[in-house]
Amino acid sequence: MSTVLLEIREAVAVIRLNRPDKLNAFNREMSLLLQSKLDEVASLKEVRCVVLTGAGKGFSAGQDLAEVTDPQGPSMSQILSEHYNPIIRKIRNMPKPVVAAVNGVAAGAGANIALCCDVVVASASASFIQAFTRIGLIPDSGGTWFLPRLIGWQKALSLAMLGDKVGAIEAERLGMVYDVYHEDEFEQKVTEMANRLSGMPTRALALVKHAFNQSMSSGYEAQLELEDRFQQEAALTYDYREGVEAFMQKRSPVFRGE
Repeated sequence: MSTVLLEIREAVAVIRLNRPDKLNAFNREMSLLLQSKLDEVASLKEVRCVVLTGAGKGFSAGQDLAEVTDPQGPSMSQILSEHYNPIIRKIRNMPKPVVAAVNGVAAGAGANIALCCDVVVASASASFIQAFTRIGLIPDSGGTWFLPRLIGWQKALSLAMLGDKVGAIEAERLGMVYDVYHEDEFEQKVTEMANRLSGMPTRALALVKHAFNQSMSSGYEAQLELEDRFQQEAALTYDYREGVEAFMQKRSPVFRGE
C-alpha cells in the first residue's frame, strides 16, 4: 500500500502517514509522497481544510534510522533539504488551515512536523518527544524555531536537551497543542474540528496564517502595516460581505472560501 494516503471528505482532505508497522517513521519515499500530497490538496479549490494524521498507533516516530544507516541511503543533508524542510515550508505556506491530529507518539521530526501545523489536537494517549539528543543529533524540521515560540525558551531548551517525553495533557498545559480528546472520541472530534474550519472564510484564514508567519520576524510597525494591507484584501472578499450581511440579518453566514 501507499506510504501516504489521501482521502477527500467534502471540503476536508485527510492525509494519513501509512507505515504503521514502523510507527510511521519517515523514509525518502514517504517524505517525497507527503510533499506531493500537500501540493495536491493545496491546488484543489474544493479543499478548505487539511488534516494530517497517522495510521495505526502512532503519528510518526520521526526518521527511519534504518535508512540513515544504509550506506546507499540519503545523506543527512539530503534528508533535511529534500525531505523535512520542504514539508515544513509546504505546511506553513498552505493557503488553508492544516490540522495535526496526533493519534499517538510524535517523536523527532514527527513531533516537529506536527507542531508546525496551524491547529494541533491530540489523543489522550499521544506524546511528544524531542528525541534527537538521544542519538547525538539536534532538533530539526523547524524544532528549534517552533518549540521556543510555543512554550518559551527555558522549557523548550530543556526538552530539546533532555529528550523527555511530554504526554498529551502536559503538552496542552504547556501550549504545544490546542486540545486533547479521549481516544474513544478522537476521530469524531477531529472531524468536527476540520468541518468547522472548512466552513469558515478560507481566504481570511489564509491571511491570518500569513500574518502570524510574518509576525515571527517582523517589527511592530511593519506588522501594523501588514495588518492594514491584509485587512484591505480580506474586506474585498465575498465571505466578508456575507459575514456582515449575516450578522445584520441575525442568521448564520454561509461562507464560500472566496
